[in-house]
Amino acid sequence: MADGGTGGTFLRTIEWDMMDKRKFFPLSMLSSFSVRCALYPLTVIKTQLQVQFRNDIYKGMIDAGIKIYRAEGVPGLYRGFWISSVQIVSGVFYISTYEGVRHVLGQYGANQRVKSLVAGGCASLVGQTIIVPFDVISQHAMVLGMGAHGGKHGAVNPLGINFDKGSSRLRITRDIAREILRRDGVGGFYRGYTASLMAYVPNSAMWWAFYHLYQDELLKIVPPWVSHLFVQCVAGSFGGFTTTVITNPLDIVRARLQVQRLDSMSVAFRELWHEEHFHMFFKGLTARLVQSAAFSFSIILGYETIKRVSVNEQYRHMIKW
Repeated sequence: MADGGTGGTFLRTIEWDMMDKRKFFPLSMLSSFSVRCALYPLTVIKTQLQVQFRNDIYKGMIDAGIKIYRAEGVPGLYRGFWISSVQIVSGVFYISTYEGVRHVLGQYGANQRVKSLVAGGCASLVGQTIIVPFDVISQHAMVLGMGAHGGKHGAVNPLGINFDKGSSRLRITRDIAREILRRDGVGGFYRGYTASLMAYVPNSAMWWAFYHLYQDELLKIVPPWVSHLFVQCVAGSFGGFTTTVITNPLDIVRARLQVQRLDSMSVAFRELWHEEHFHMFFKGLTARLVQSAAFSFSIILGYETIKRVSVNEQYRHMIKW
């Protein structure tokens, strides 16, 4: 086949119209949930590092993980997990939008990188519109009480929620949602929405574009016997590293807006600059790089494996594992 979808005798990219959607969607949701279960503690650690004042509570990623585990055990590393897991539903809309836009652009002759860039941005726009309310609640749950065991500025509790160590996760989640609704109305659930779009739409667009760029470049230099799936996983990790470094400050501003209830992105940026100066560009970066690399590798491993399993029979002879 032509270079738009293949390299040599195998498919480089399995396109939307090549798959059996009855297999693809349920397997995709199962894969997304599994990856989220495995890597969610890194999200909690990253968020707490981003929200803390300088190094008030944690000195770094490992220190944060140890302190959270000592204070609360494994449940502390899964704060807000169940409300955040709604992202699995948004993930279905995300990947449907991504593949759908790629398919439409392909009909107009767009190349792989342009298709990936535009489709990745559109997919993130749809996904963030669905998930931001749940993200706001889960981030409050992640940081609630943070600093109670050694923070110089006291425990983090911007909503004034009454809770203790024995409070159930369901009750805490319900109280957070109720307090947000009482204080800000429905709009409170979209606090930081613009910042989320500014952080995640470019991130998603660049990630998919870099993923295909790195895949193409790696295929030029690796021996023919190297697994194509492995090359794709490495390309995903490289794409995650690149986009994380570029978008890290925007992600911190988004987290601050959603959790600390600041008025605008400019206020959040000014406060962050006042606290950190140039360190703001690296705040929580290690945790985010580890999270991004692990997440990217795992997502591509699941995503590309599921595409291979779901591919229609007439294309199976062109699949390389």
